[in-house]
Amino acid sequence: MSIKNKLDQILKTLPASVKLVAVSKTKPTSVILEAYDAGQRSFGENKIQEMVGKYDELPKDIEWHMIGHLQSNKVKYMAHFVHLIHGVDSFKTLKEINKQALKYDRVINCLLQLKIANEDTKFGLTLNELQNIITSEELTTLHNIKICGLMGMASFTANENSIRSEFKFLKTSFDNLKKHTSLNFVPEIISMGMSGDYKIAIEEGSNLVRVGSAIFGSRNYN
Repeated sequence: MSIKNKLDQILKTLPASVKLVAVSKTKPTSVILEAYDAGQRSFGENKIQEMVGKYDELPKDIEWHMIGHLQSNKVKYMAHFVHLIHGVDSFKTLKEINKQALKYDRVINCLLQLKIANEDTKFGLTLNELQNIITSEELTTLHNIKICGLMGMASFTANENSIRSEFKFLKTSFDNLKKHTSLNFVPEIISMGMSGDYKIAIEEGSNLVRVGSAIFGSRNYN
């Protein structure tokens, strides 16, 4: 099946309120262009160097999403173009994003990553760490970032009840975040759900899904 047909199939299952980010990590630009020609404009990468190379080669109306774990010292390489950074899991990283965005007179959109999976390999903030960030006085001084919501990754398991429970936890945390009327930002995005679990994520309230292998096939890790 062509990439266009796969995209069409997935888009038919998405409510109008849900945005699709096509995860193009490890895929060549020729494959991304197939999705682009089919109308897809939002693409996700988990390595900054790979994303920078693709940004340089591909059309400039593409929205690039950084979905991988972020090292602060690499923010500078993408600060001039990245549309949304999904996995922010420390105040130090937020400050670095703000610093680099200022150099380009930009405001960079960010999602705070909450750890919802019962796996040591998954990154993310605890609820207490999240609370400390959003109530920090220093956050109000970071004028070149915008916290748009939350992101989370469910456990890699076939247990649907476990996955659903983790997504429910993220949605509850998101809803509680929206109740903080004193915040200087309004959380709008809840990014959860990938190729294997995006339908469950949507049922549990996701409005942004990150789908890769269901569109592009298996990763090229050679």
